[in-house]
Amino acid sequence: MELYIHIPFCVRKCDYCDFLSAPADGQTQAAYMEALERELCLAAEEHEGETIETVFIGGGTPSVVDSDLLCRLLSKMQERFTLEEGAEISMEANPGTLTAKKLAAYRQAGVNRLSIGLQSMDGRDLKTAGRIHTAEEFLRNFDLAREAGFANINVDLMSALPGQTVSSWERTLRRTADLKPEHISAYSLIIEEGTPFWDRYESHPELLPSEEEDRRMYHLTKKVLAEAGYERYEISNYARPGFACRHNMGYWKRTPYLGLGLGASSFYAGQRFRNTGSLSRYLELMSARELSSSPQRTAWREEFVTLTRQDAMEEFMFLGLRLTAGIRKEDFWQSFGQEIVTVYGSVLERLTAEGLLERTKAGWRLSEWGLDVSNRVLARFLLQGGEGAIG
Repeated sequence: MELYIHIPFCVRKCDYCDFLSAPADGQTQAAYMEALERELCLAAEEHEGETIETVFIGGGTPSVVDSDLLCRLLSKMQERFTLEEGAEISMEANPGTLTAKKLAAYRQAGVNRLSIGLQSMDGRDLKTAGRIHTAEEFLRNFDLAREAGFANINVDLMSALPGQTVSSWERTLRRTADLKPEHISAYSLIIEEGTPFWDRYESHPELLPSEEEDRRMYHLTKKVLAEAGYERYEISNYARPGFACRHNMGYWKRTPYLGLGLGASSFYAGQRFRNTGSLSRYLELMSARELSSSPQRTAWREEFVTLTRQDAMEEFMFLGLRLTAGIRKEDFWQSFGQEIVTVYGSVLERLTAEGLLERTKAGWRLSEWGLDVSNRVLARFLLQGGEGAIG
């Protein structure tokens, strides 16, 4: 199984962000880390004997928290859980929050993969997005990470930002690729309701790059990163050979995972559930004298959904097809004891005939055109997709 650990704090919330995160003072952060440590210990009791393959510490911005508190949590994790030898332990960080001392502490604590949120090399883009850093700060922090011994670094980029041009996006791609990070995640901006960007741009789409410019940026990403030696292994993710993110691969392949911390989601034993999103409630519950670690009785967990067989099949299809390698007939059979064509034969045939899917020796994958319109293709496997007997 996998672990996700949520640190919901940041220096300042970015204008496009709808994640469960916010600034907080040192006292609140310390109280939260203590509560998180208690949840971690309860989870270790609950999952005694299971092996953790990957860990992802996300946020928010985990690197804003005092490094001593974060490293103590990591030490407790390694003490209480059984980690696979060579387990991937990733941590998110933002430029402007990293120092040589912090990076050395993270490495010492076992973090072996760093994910740095750059978004753009263009100062105007960064200012528009409400980022706290400059491109120069990112470059200094990247160099510090290398000096600290990080040999597996991801850089997050974002296209279609307000005022961004195709040429400025190309400069960001090329300057980032020149640094030779092991992994690059390149996402297109989505305007989320409840964010400053929604208030600013939802009624004024003319202030955003046009759909044509967005498409040009998308295709340019594939071209530039391929030329620089990056393999596209998922719709928005590129890696040098051998450096695909193992943790995220687990999400797309439906590996069980447990989310710890405020609002963290989990997938375990055929159920999806999440932790409370109320910080005050989370802190109150974790300070209680007695807590049960049973999934059915943990008061901080909510929104339990037991997946039906059809739910699981649909997830197999629309998550697996995000990967450029696609899905394997054998994996479907091993998961469900049924031939994939019995359930999805007609929709697979139609999408293949339309040029949106391609047959492989092992199964199917999205075509280049299918990747371009992936949301519309993957939606075809929801509800109306399965046409055989589910059983």
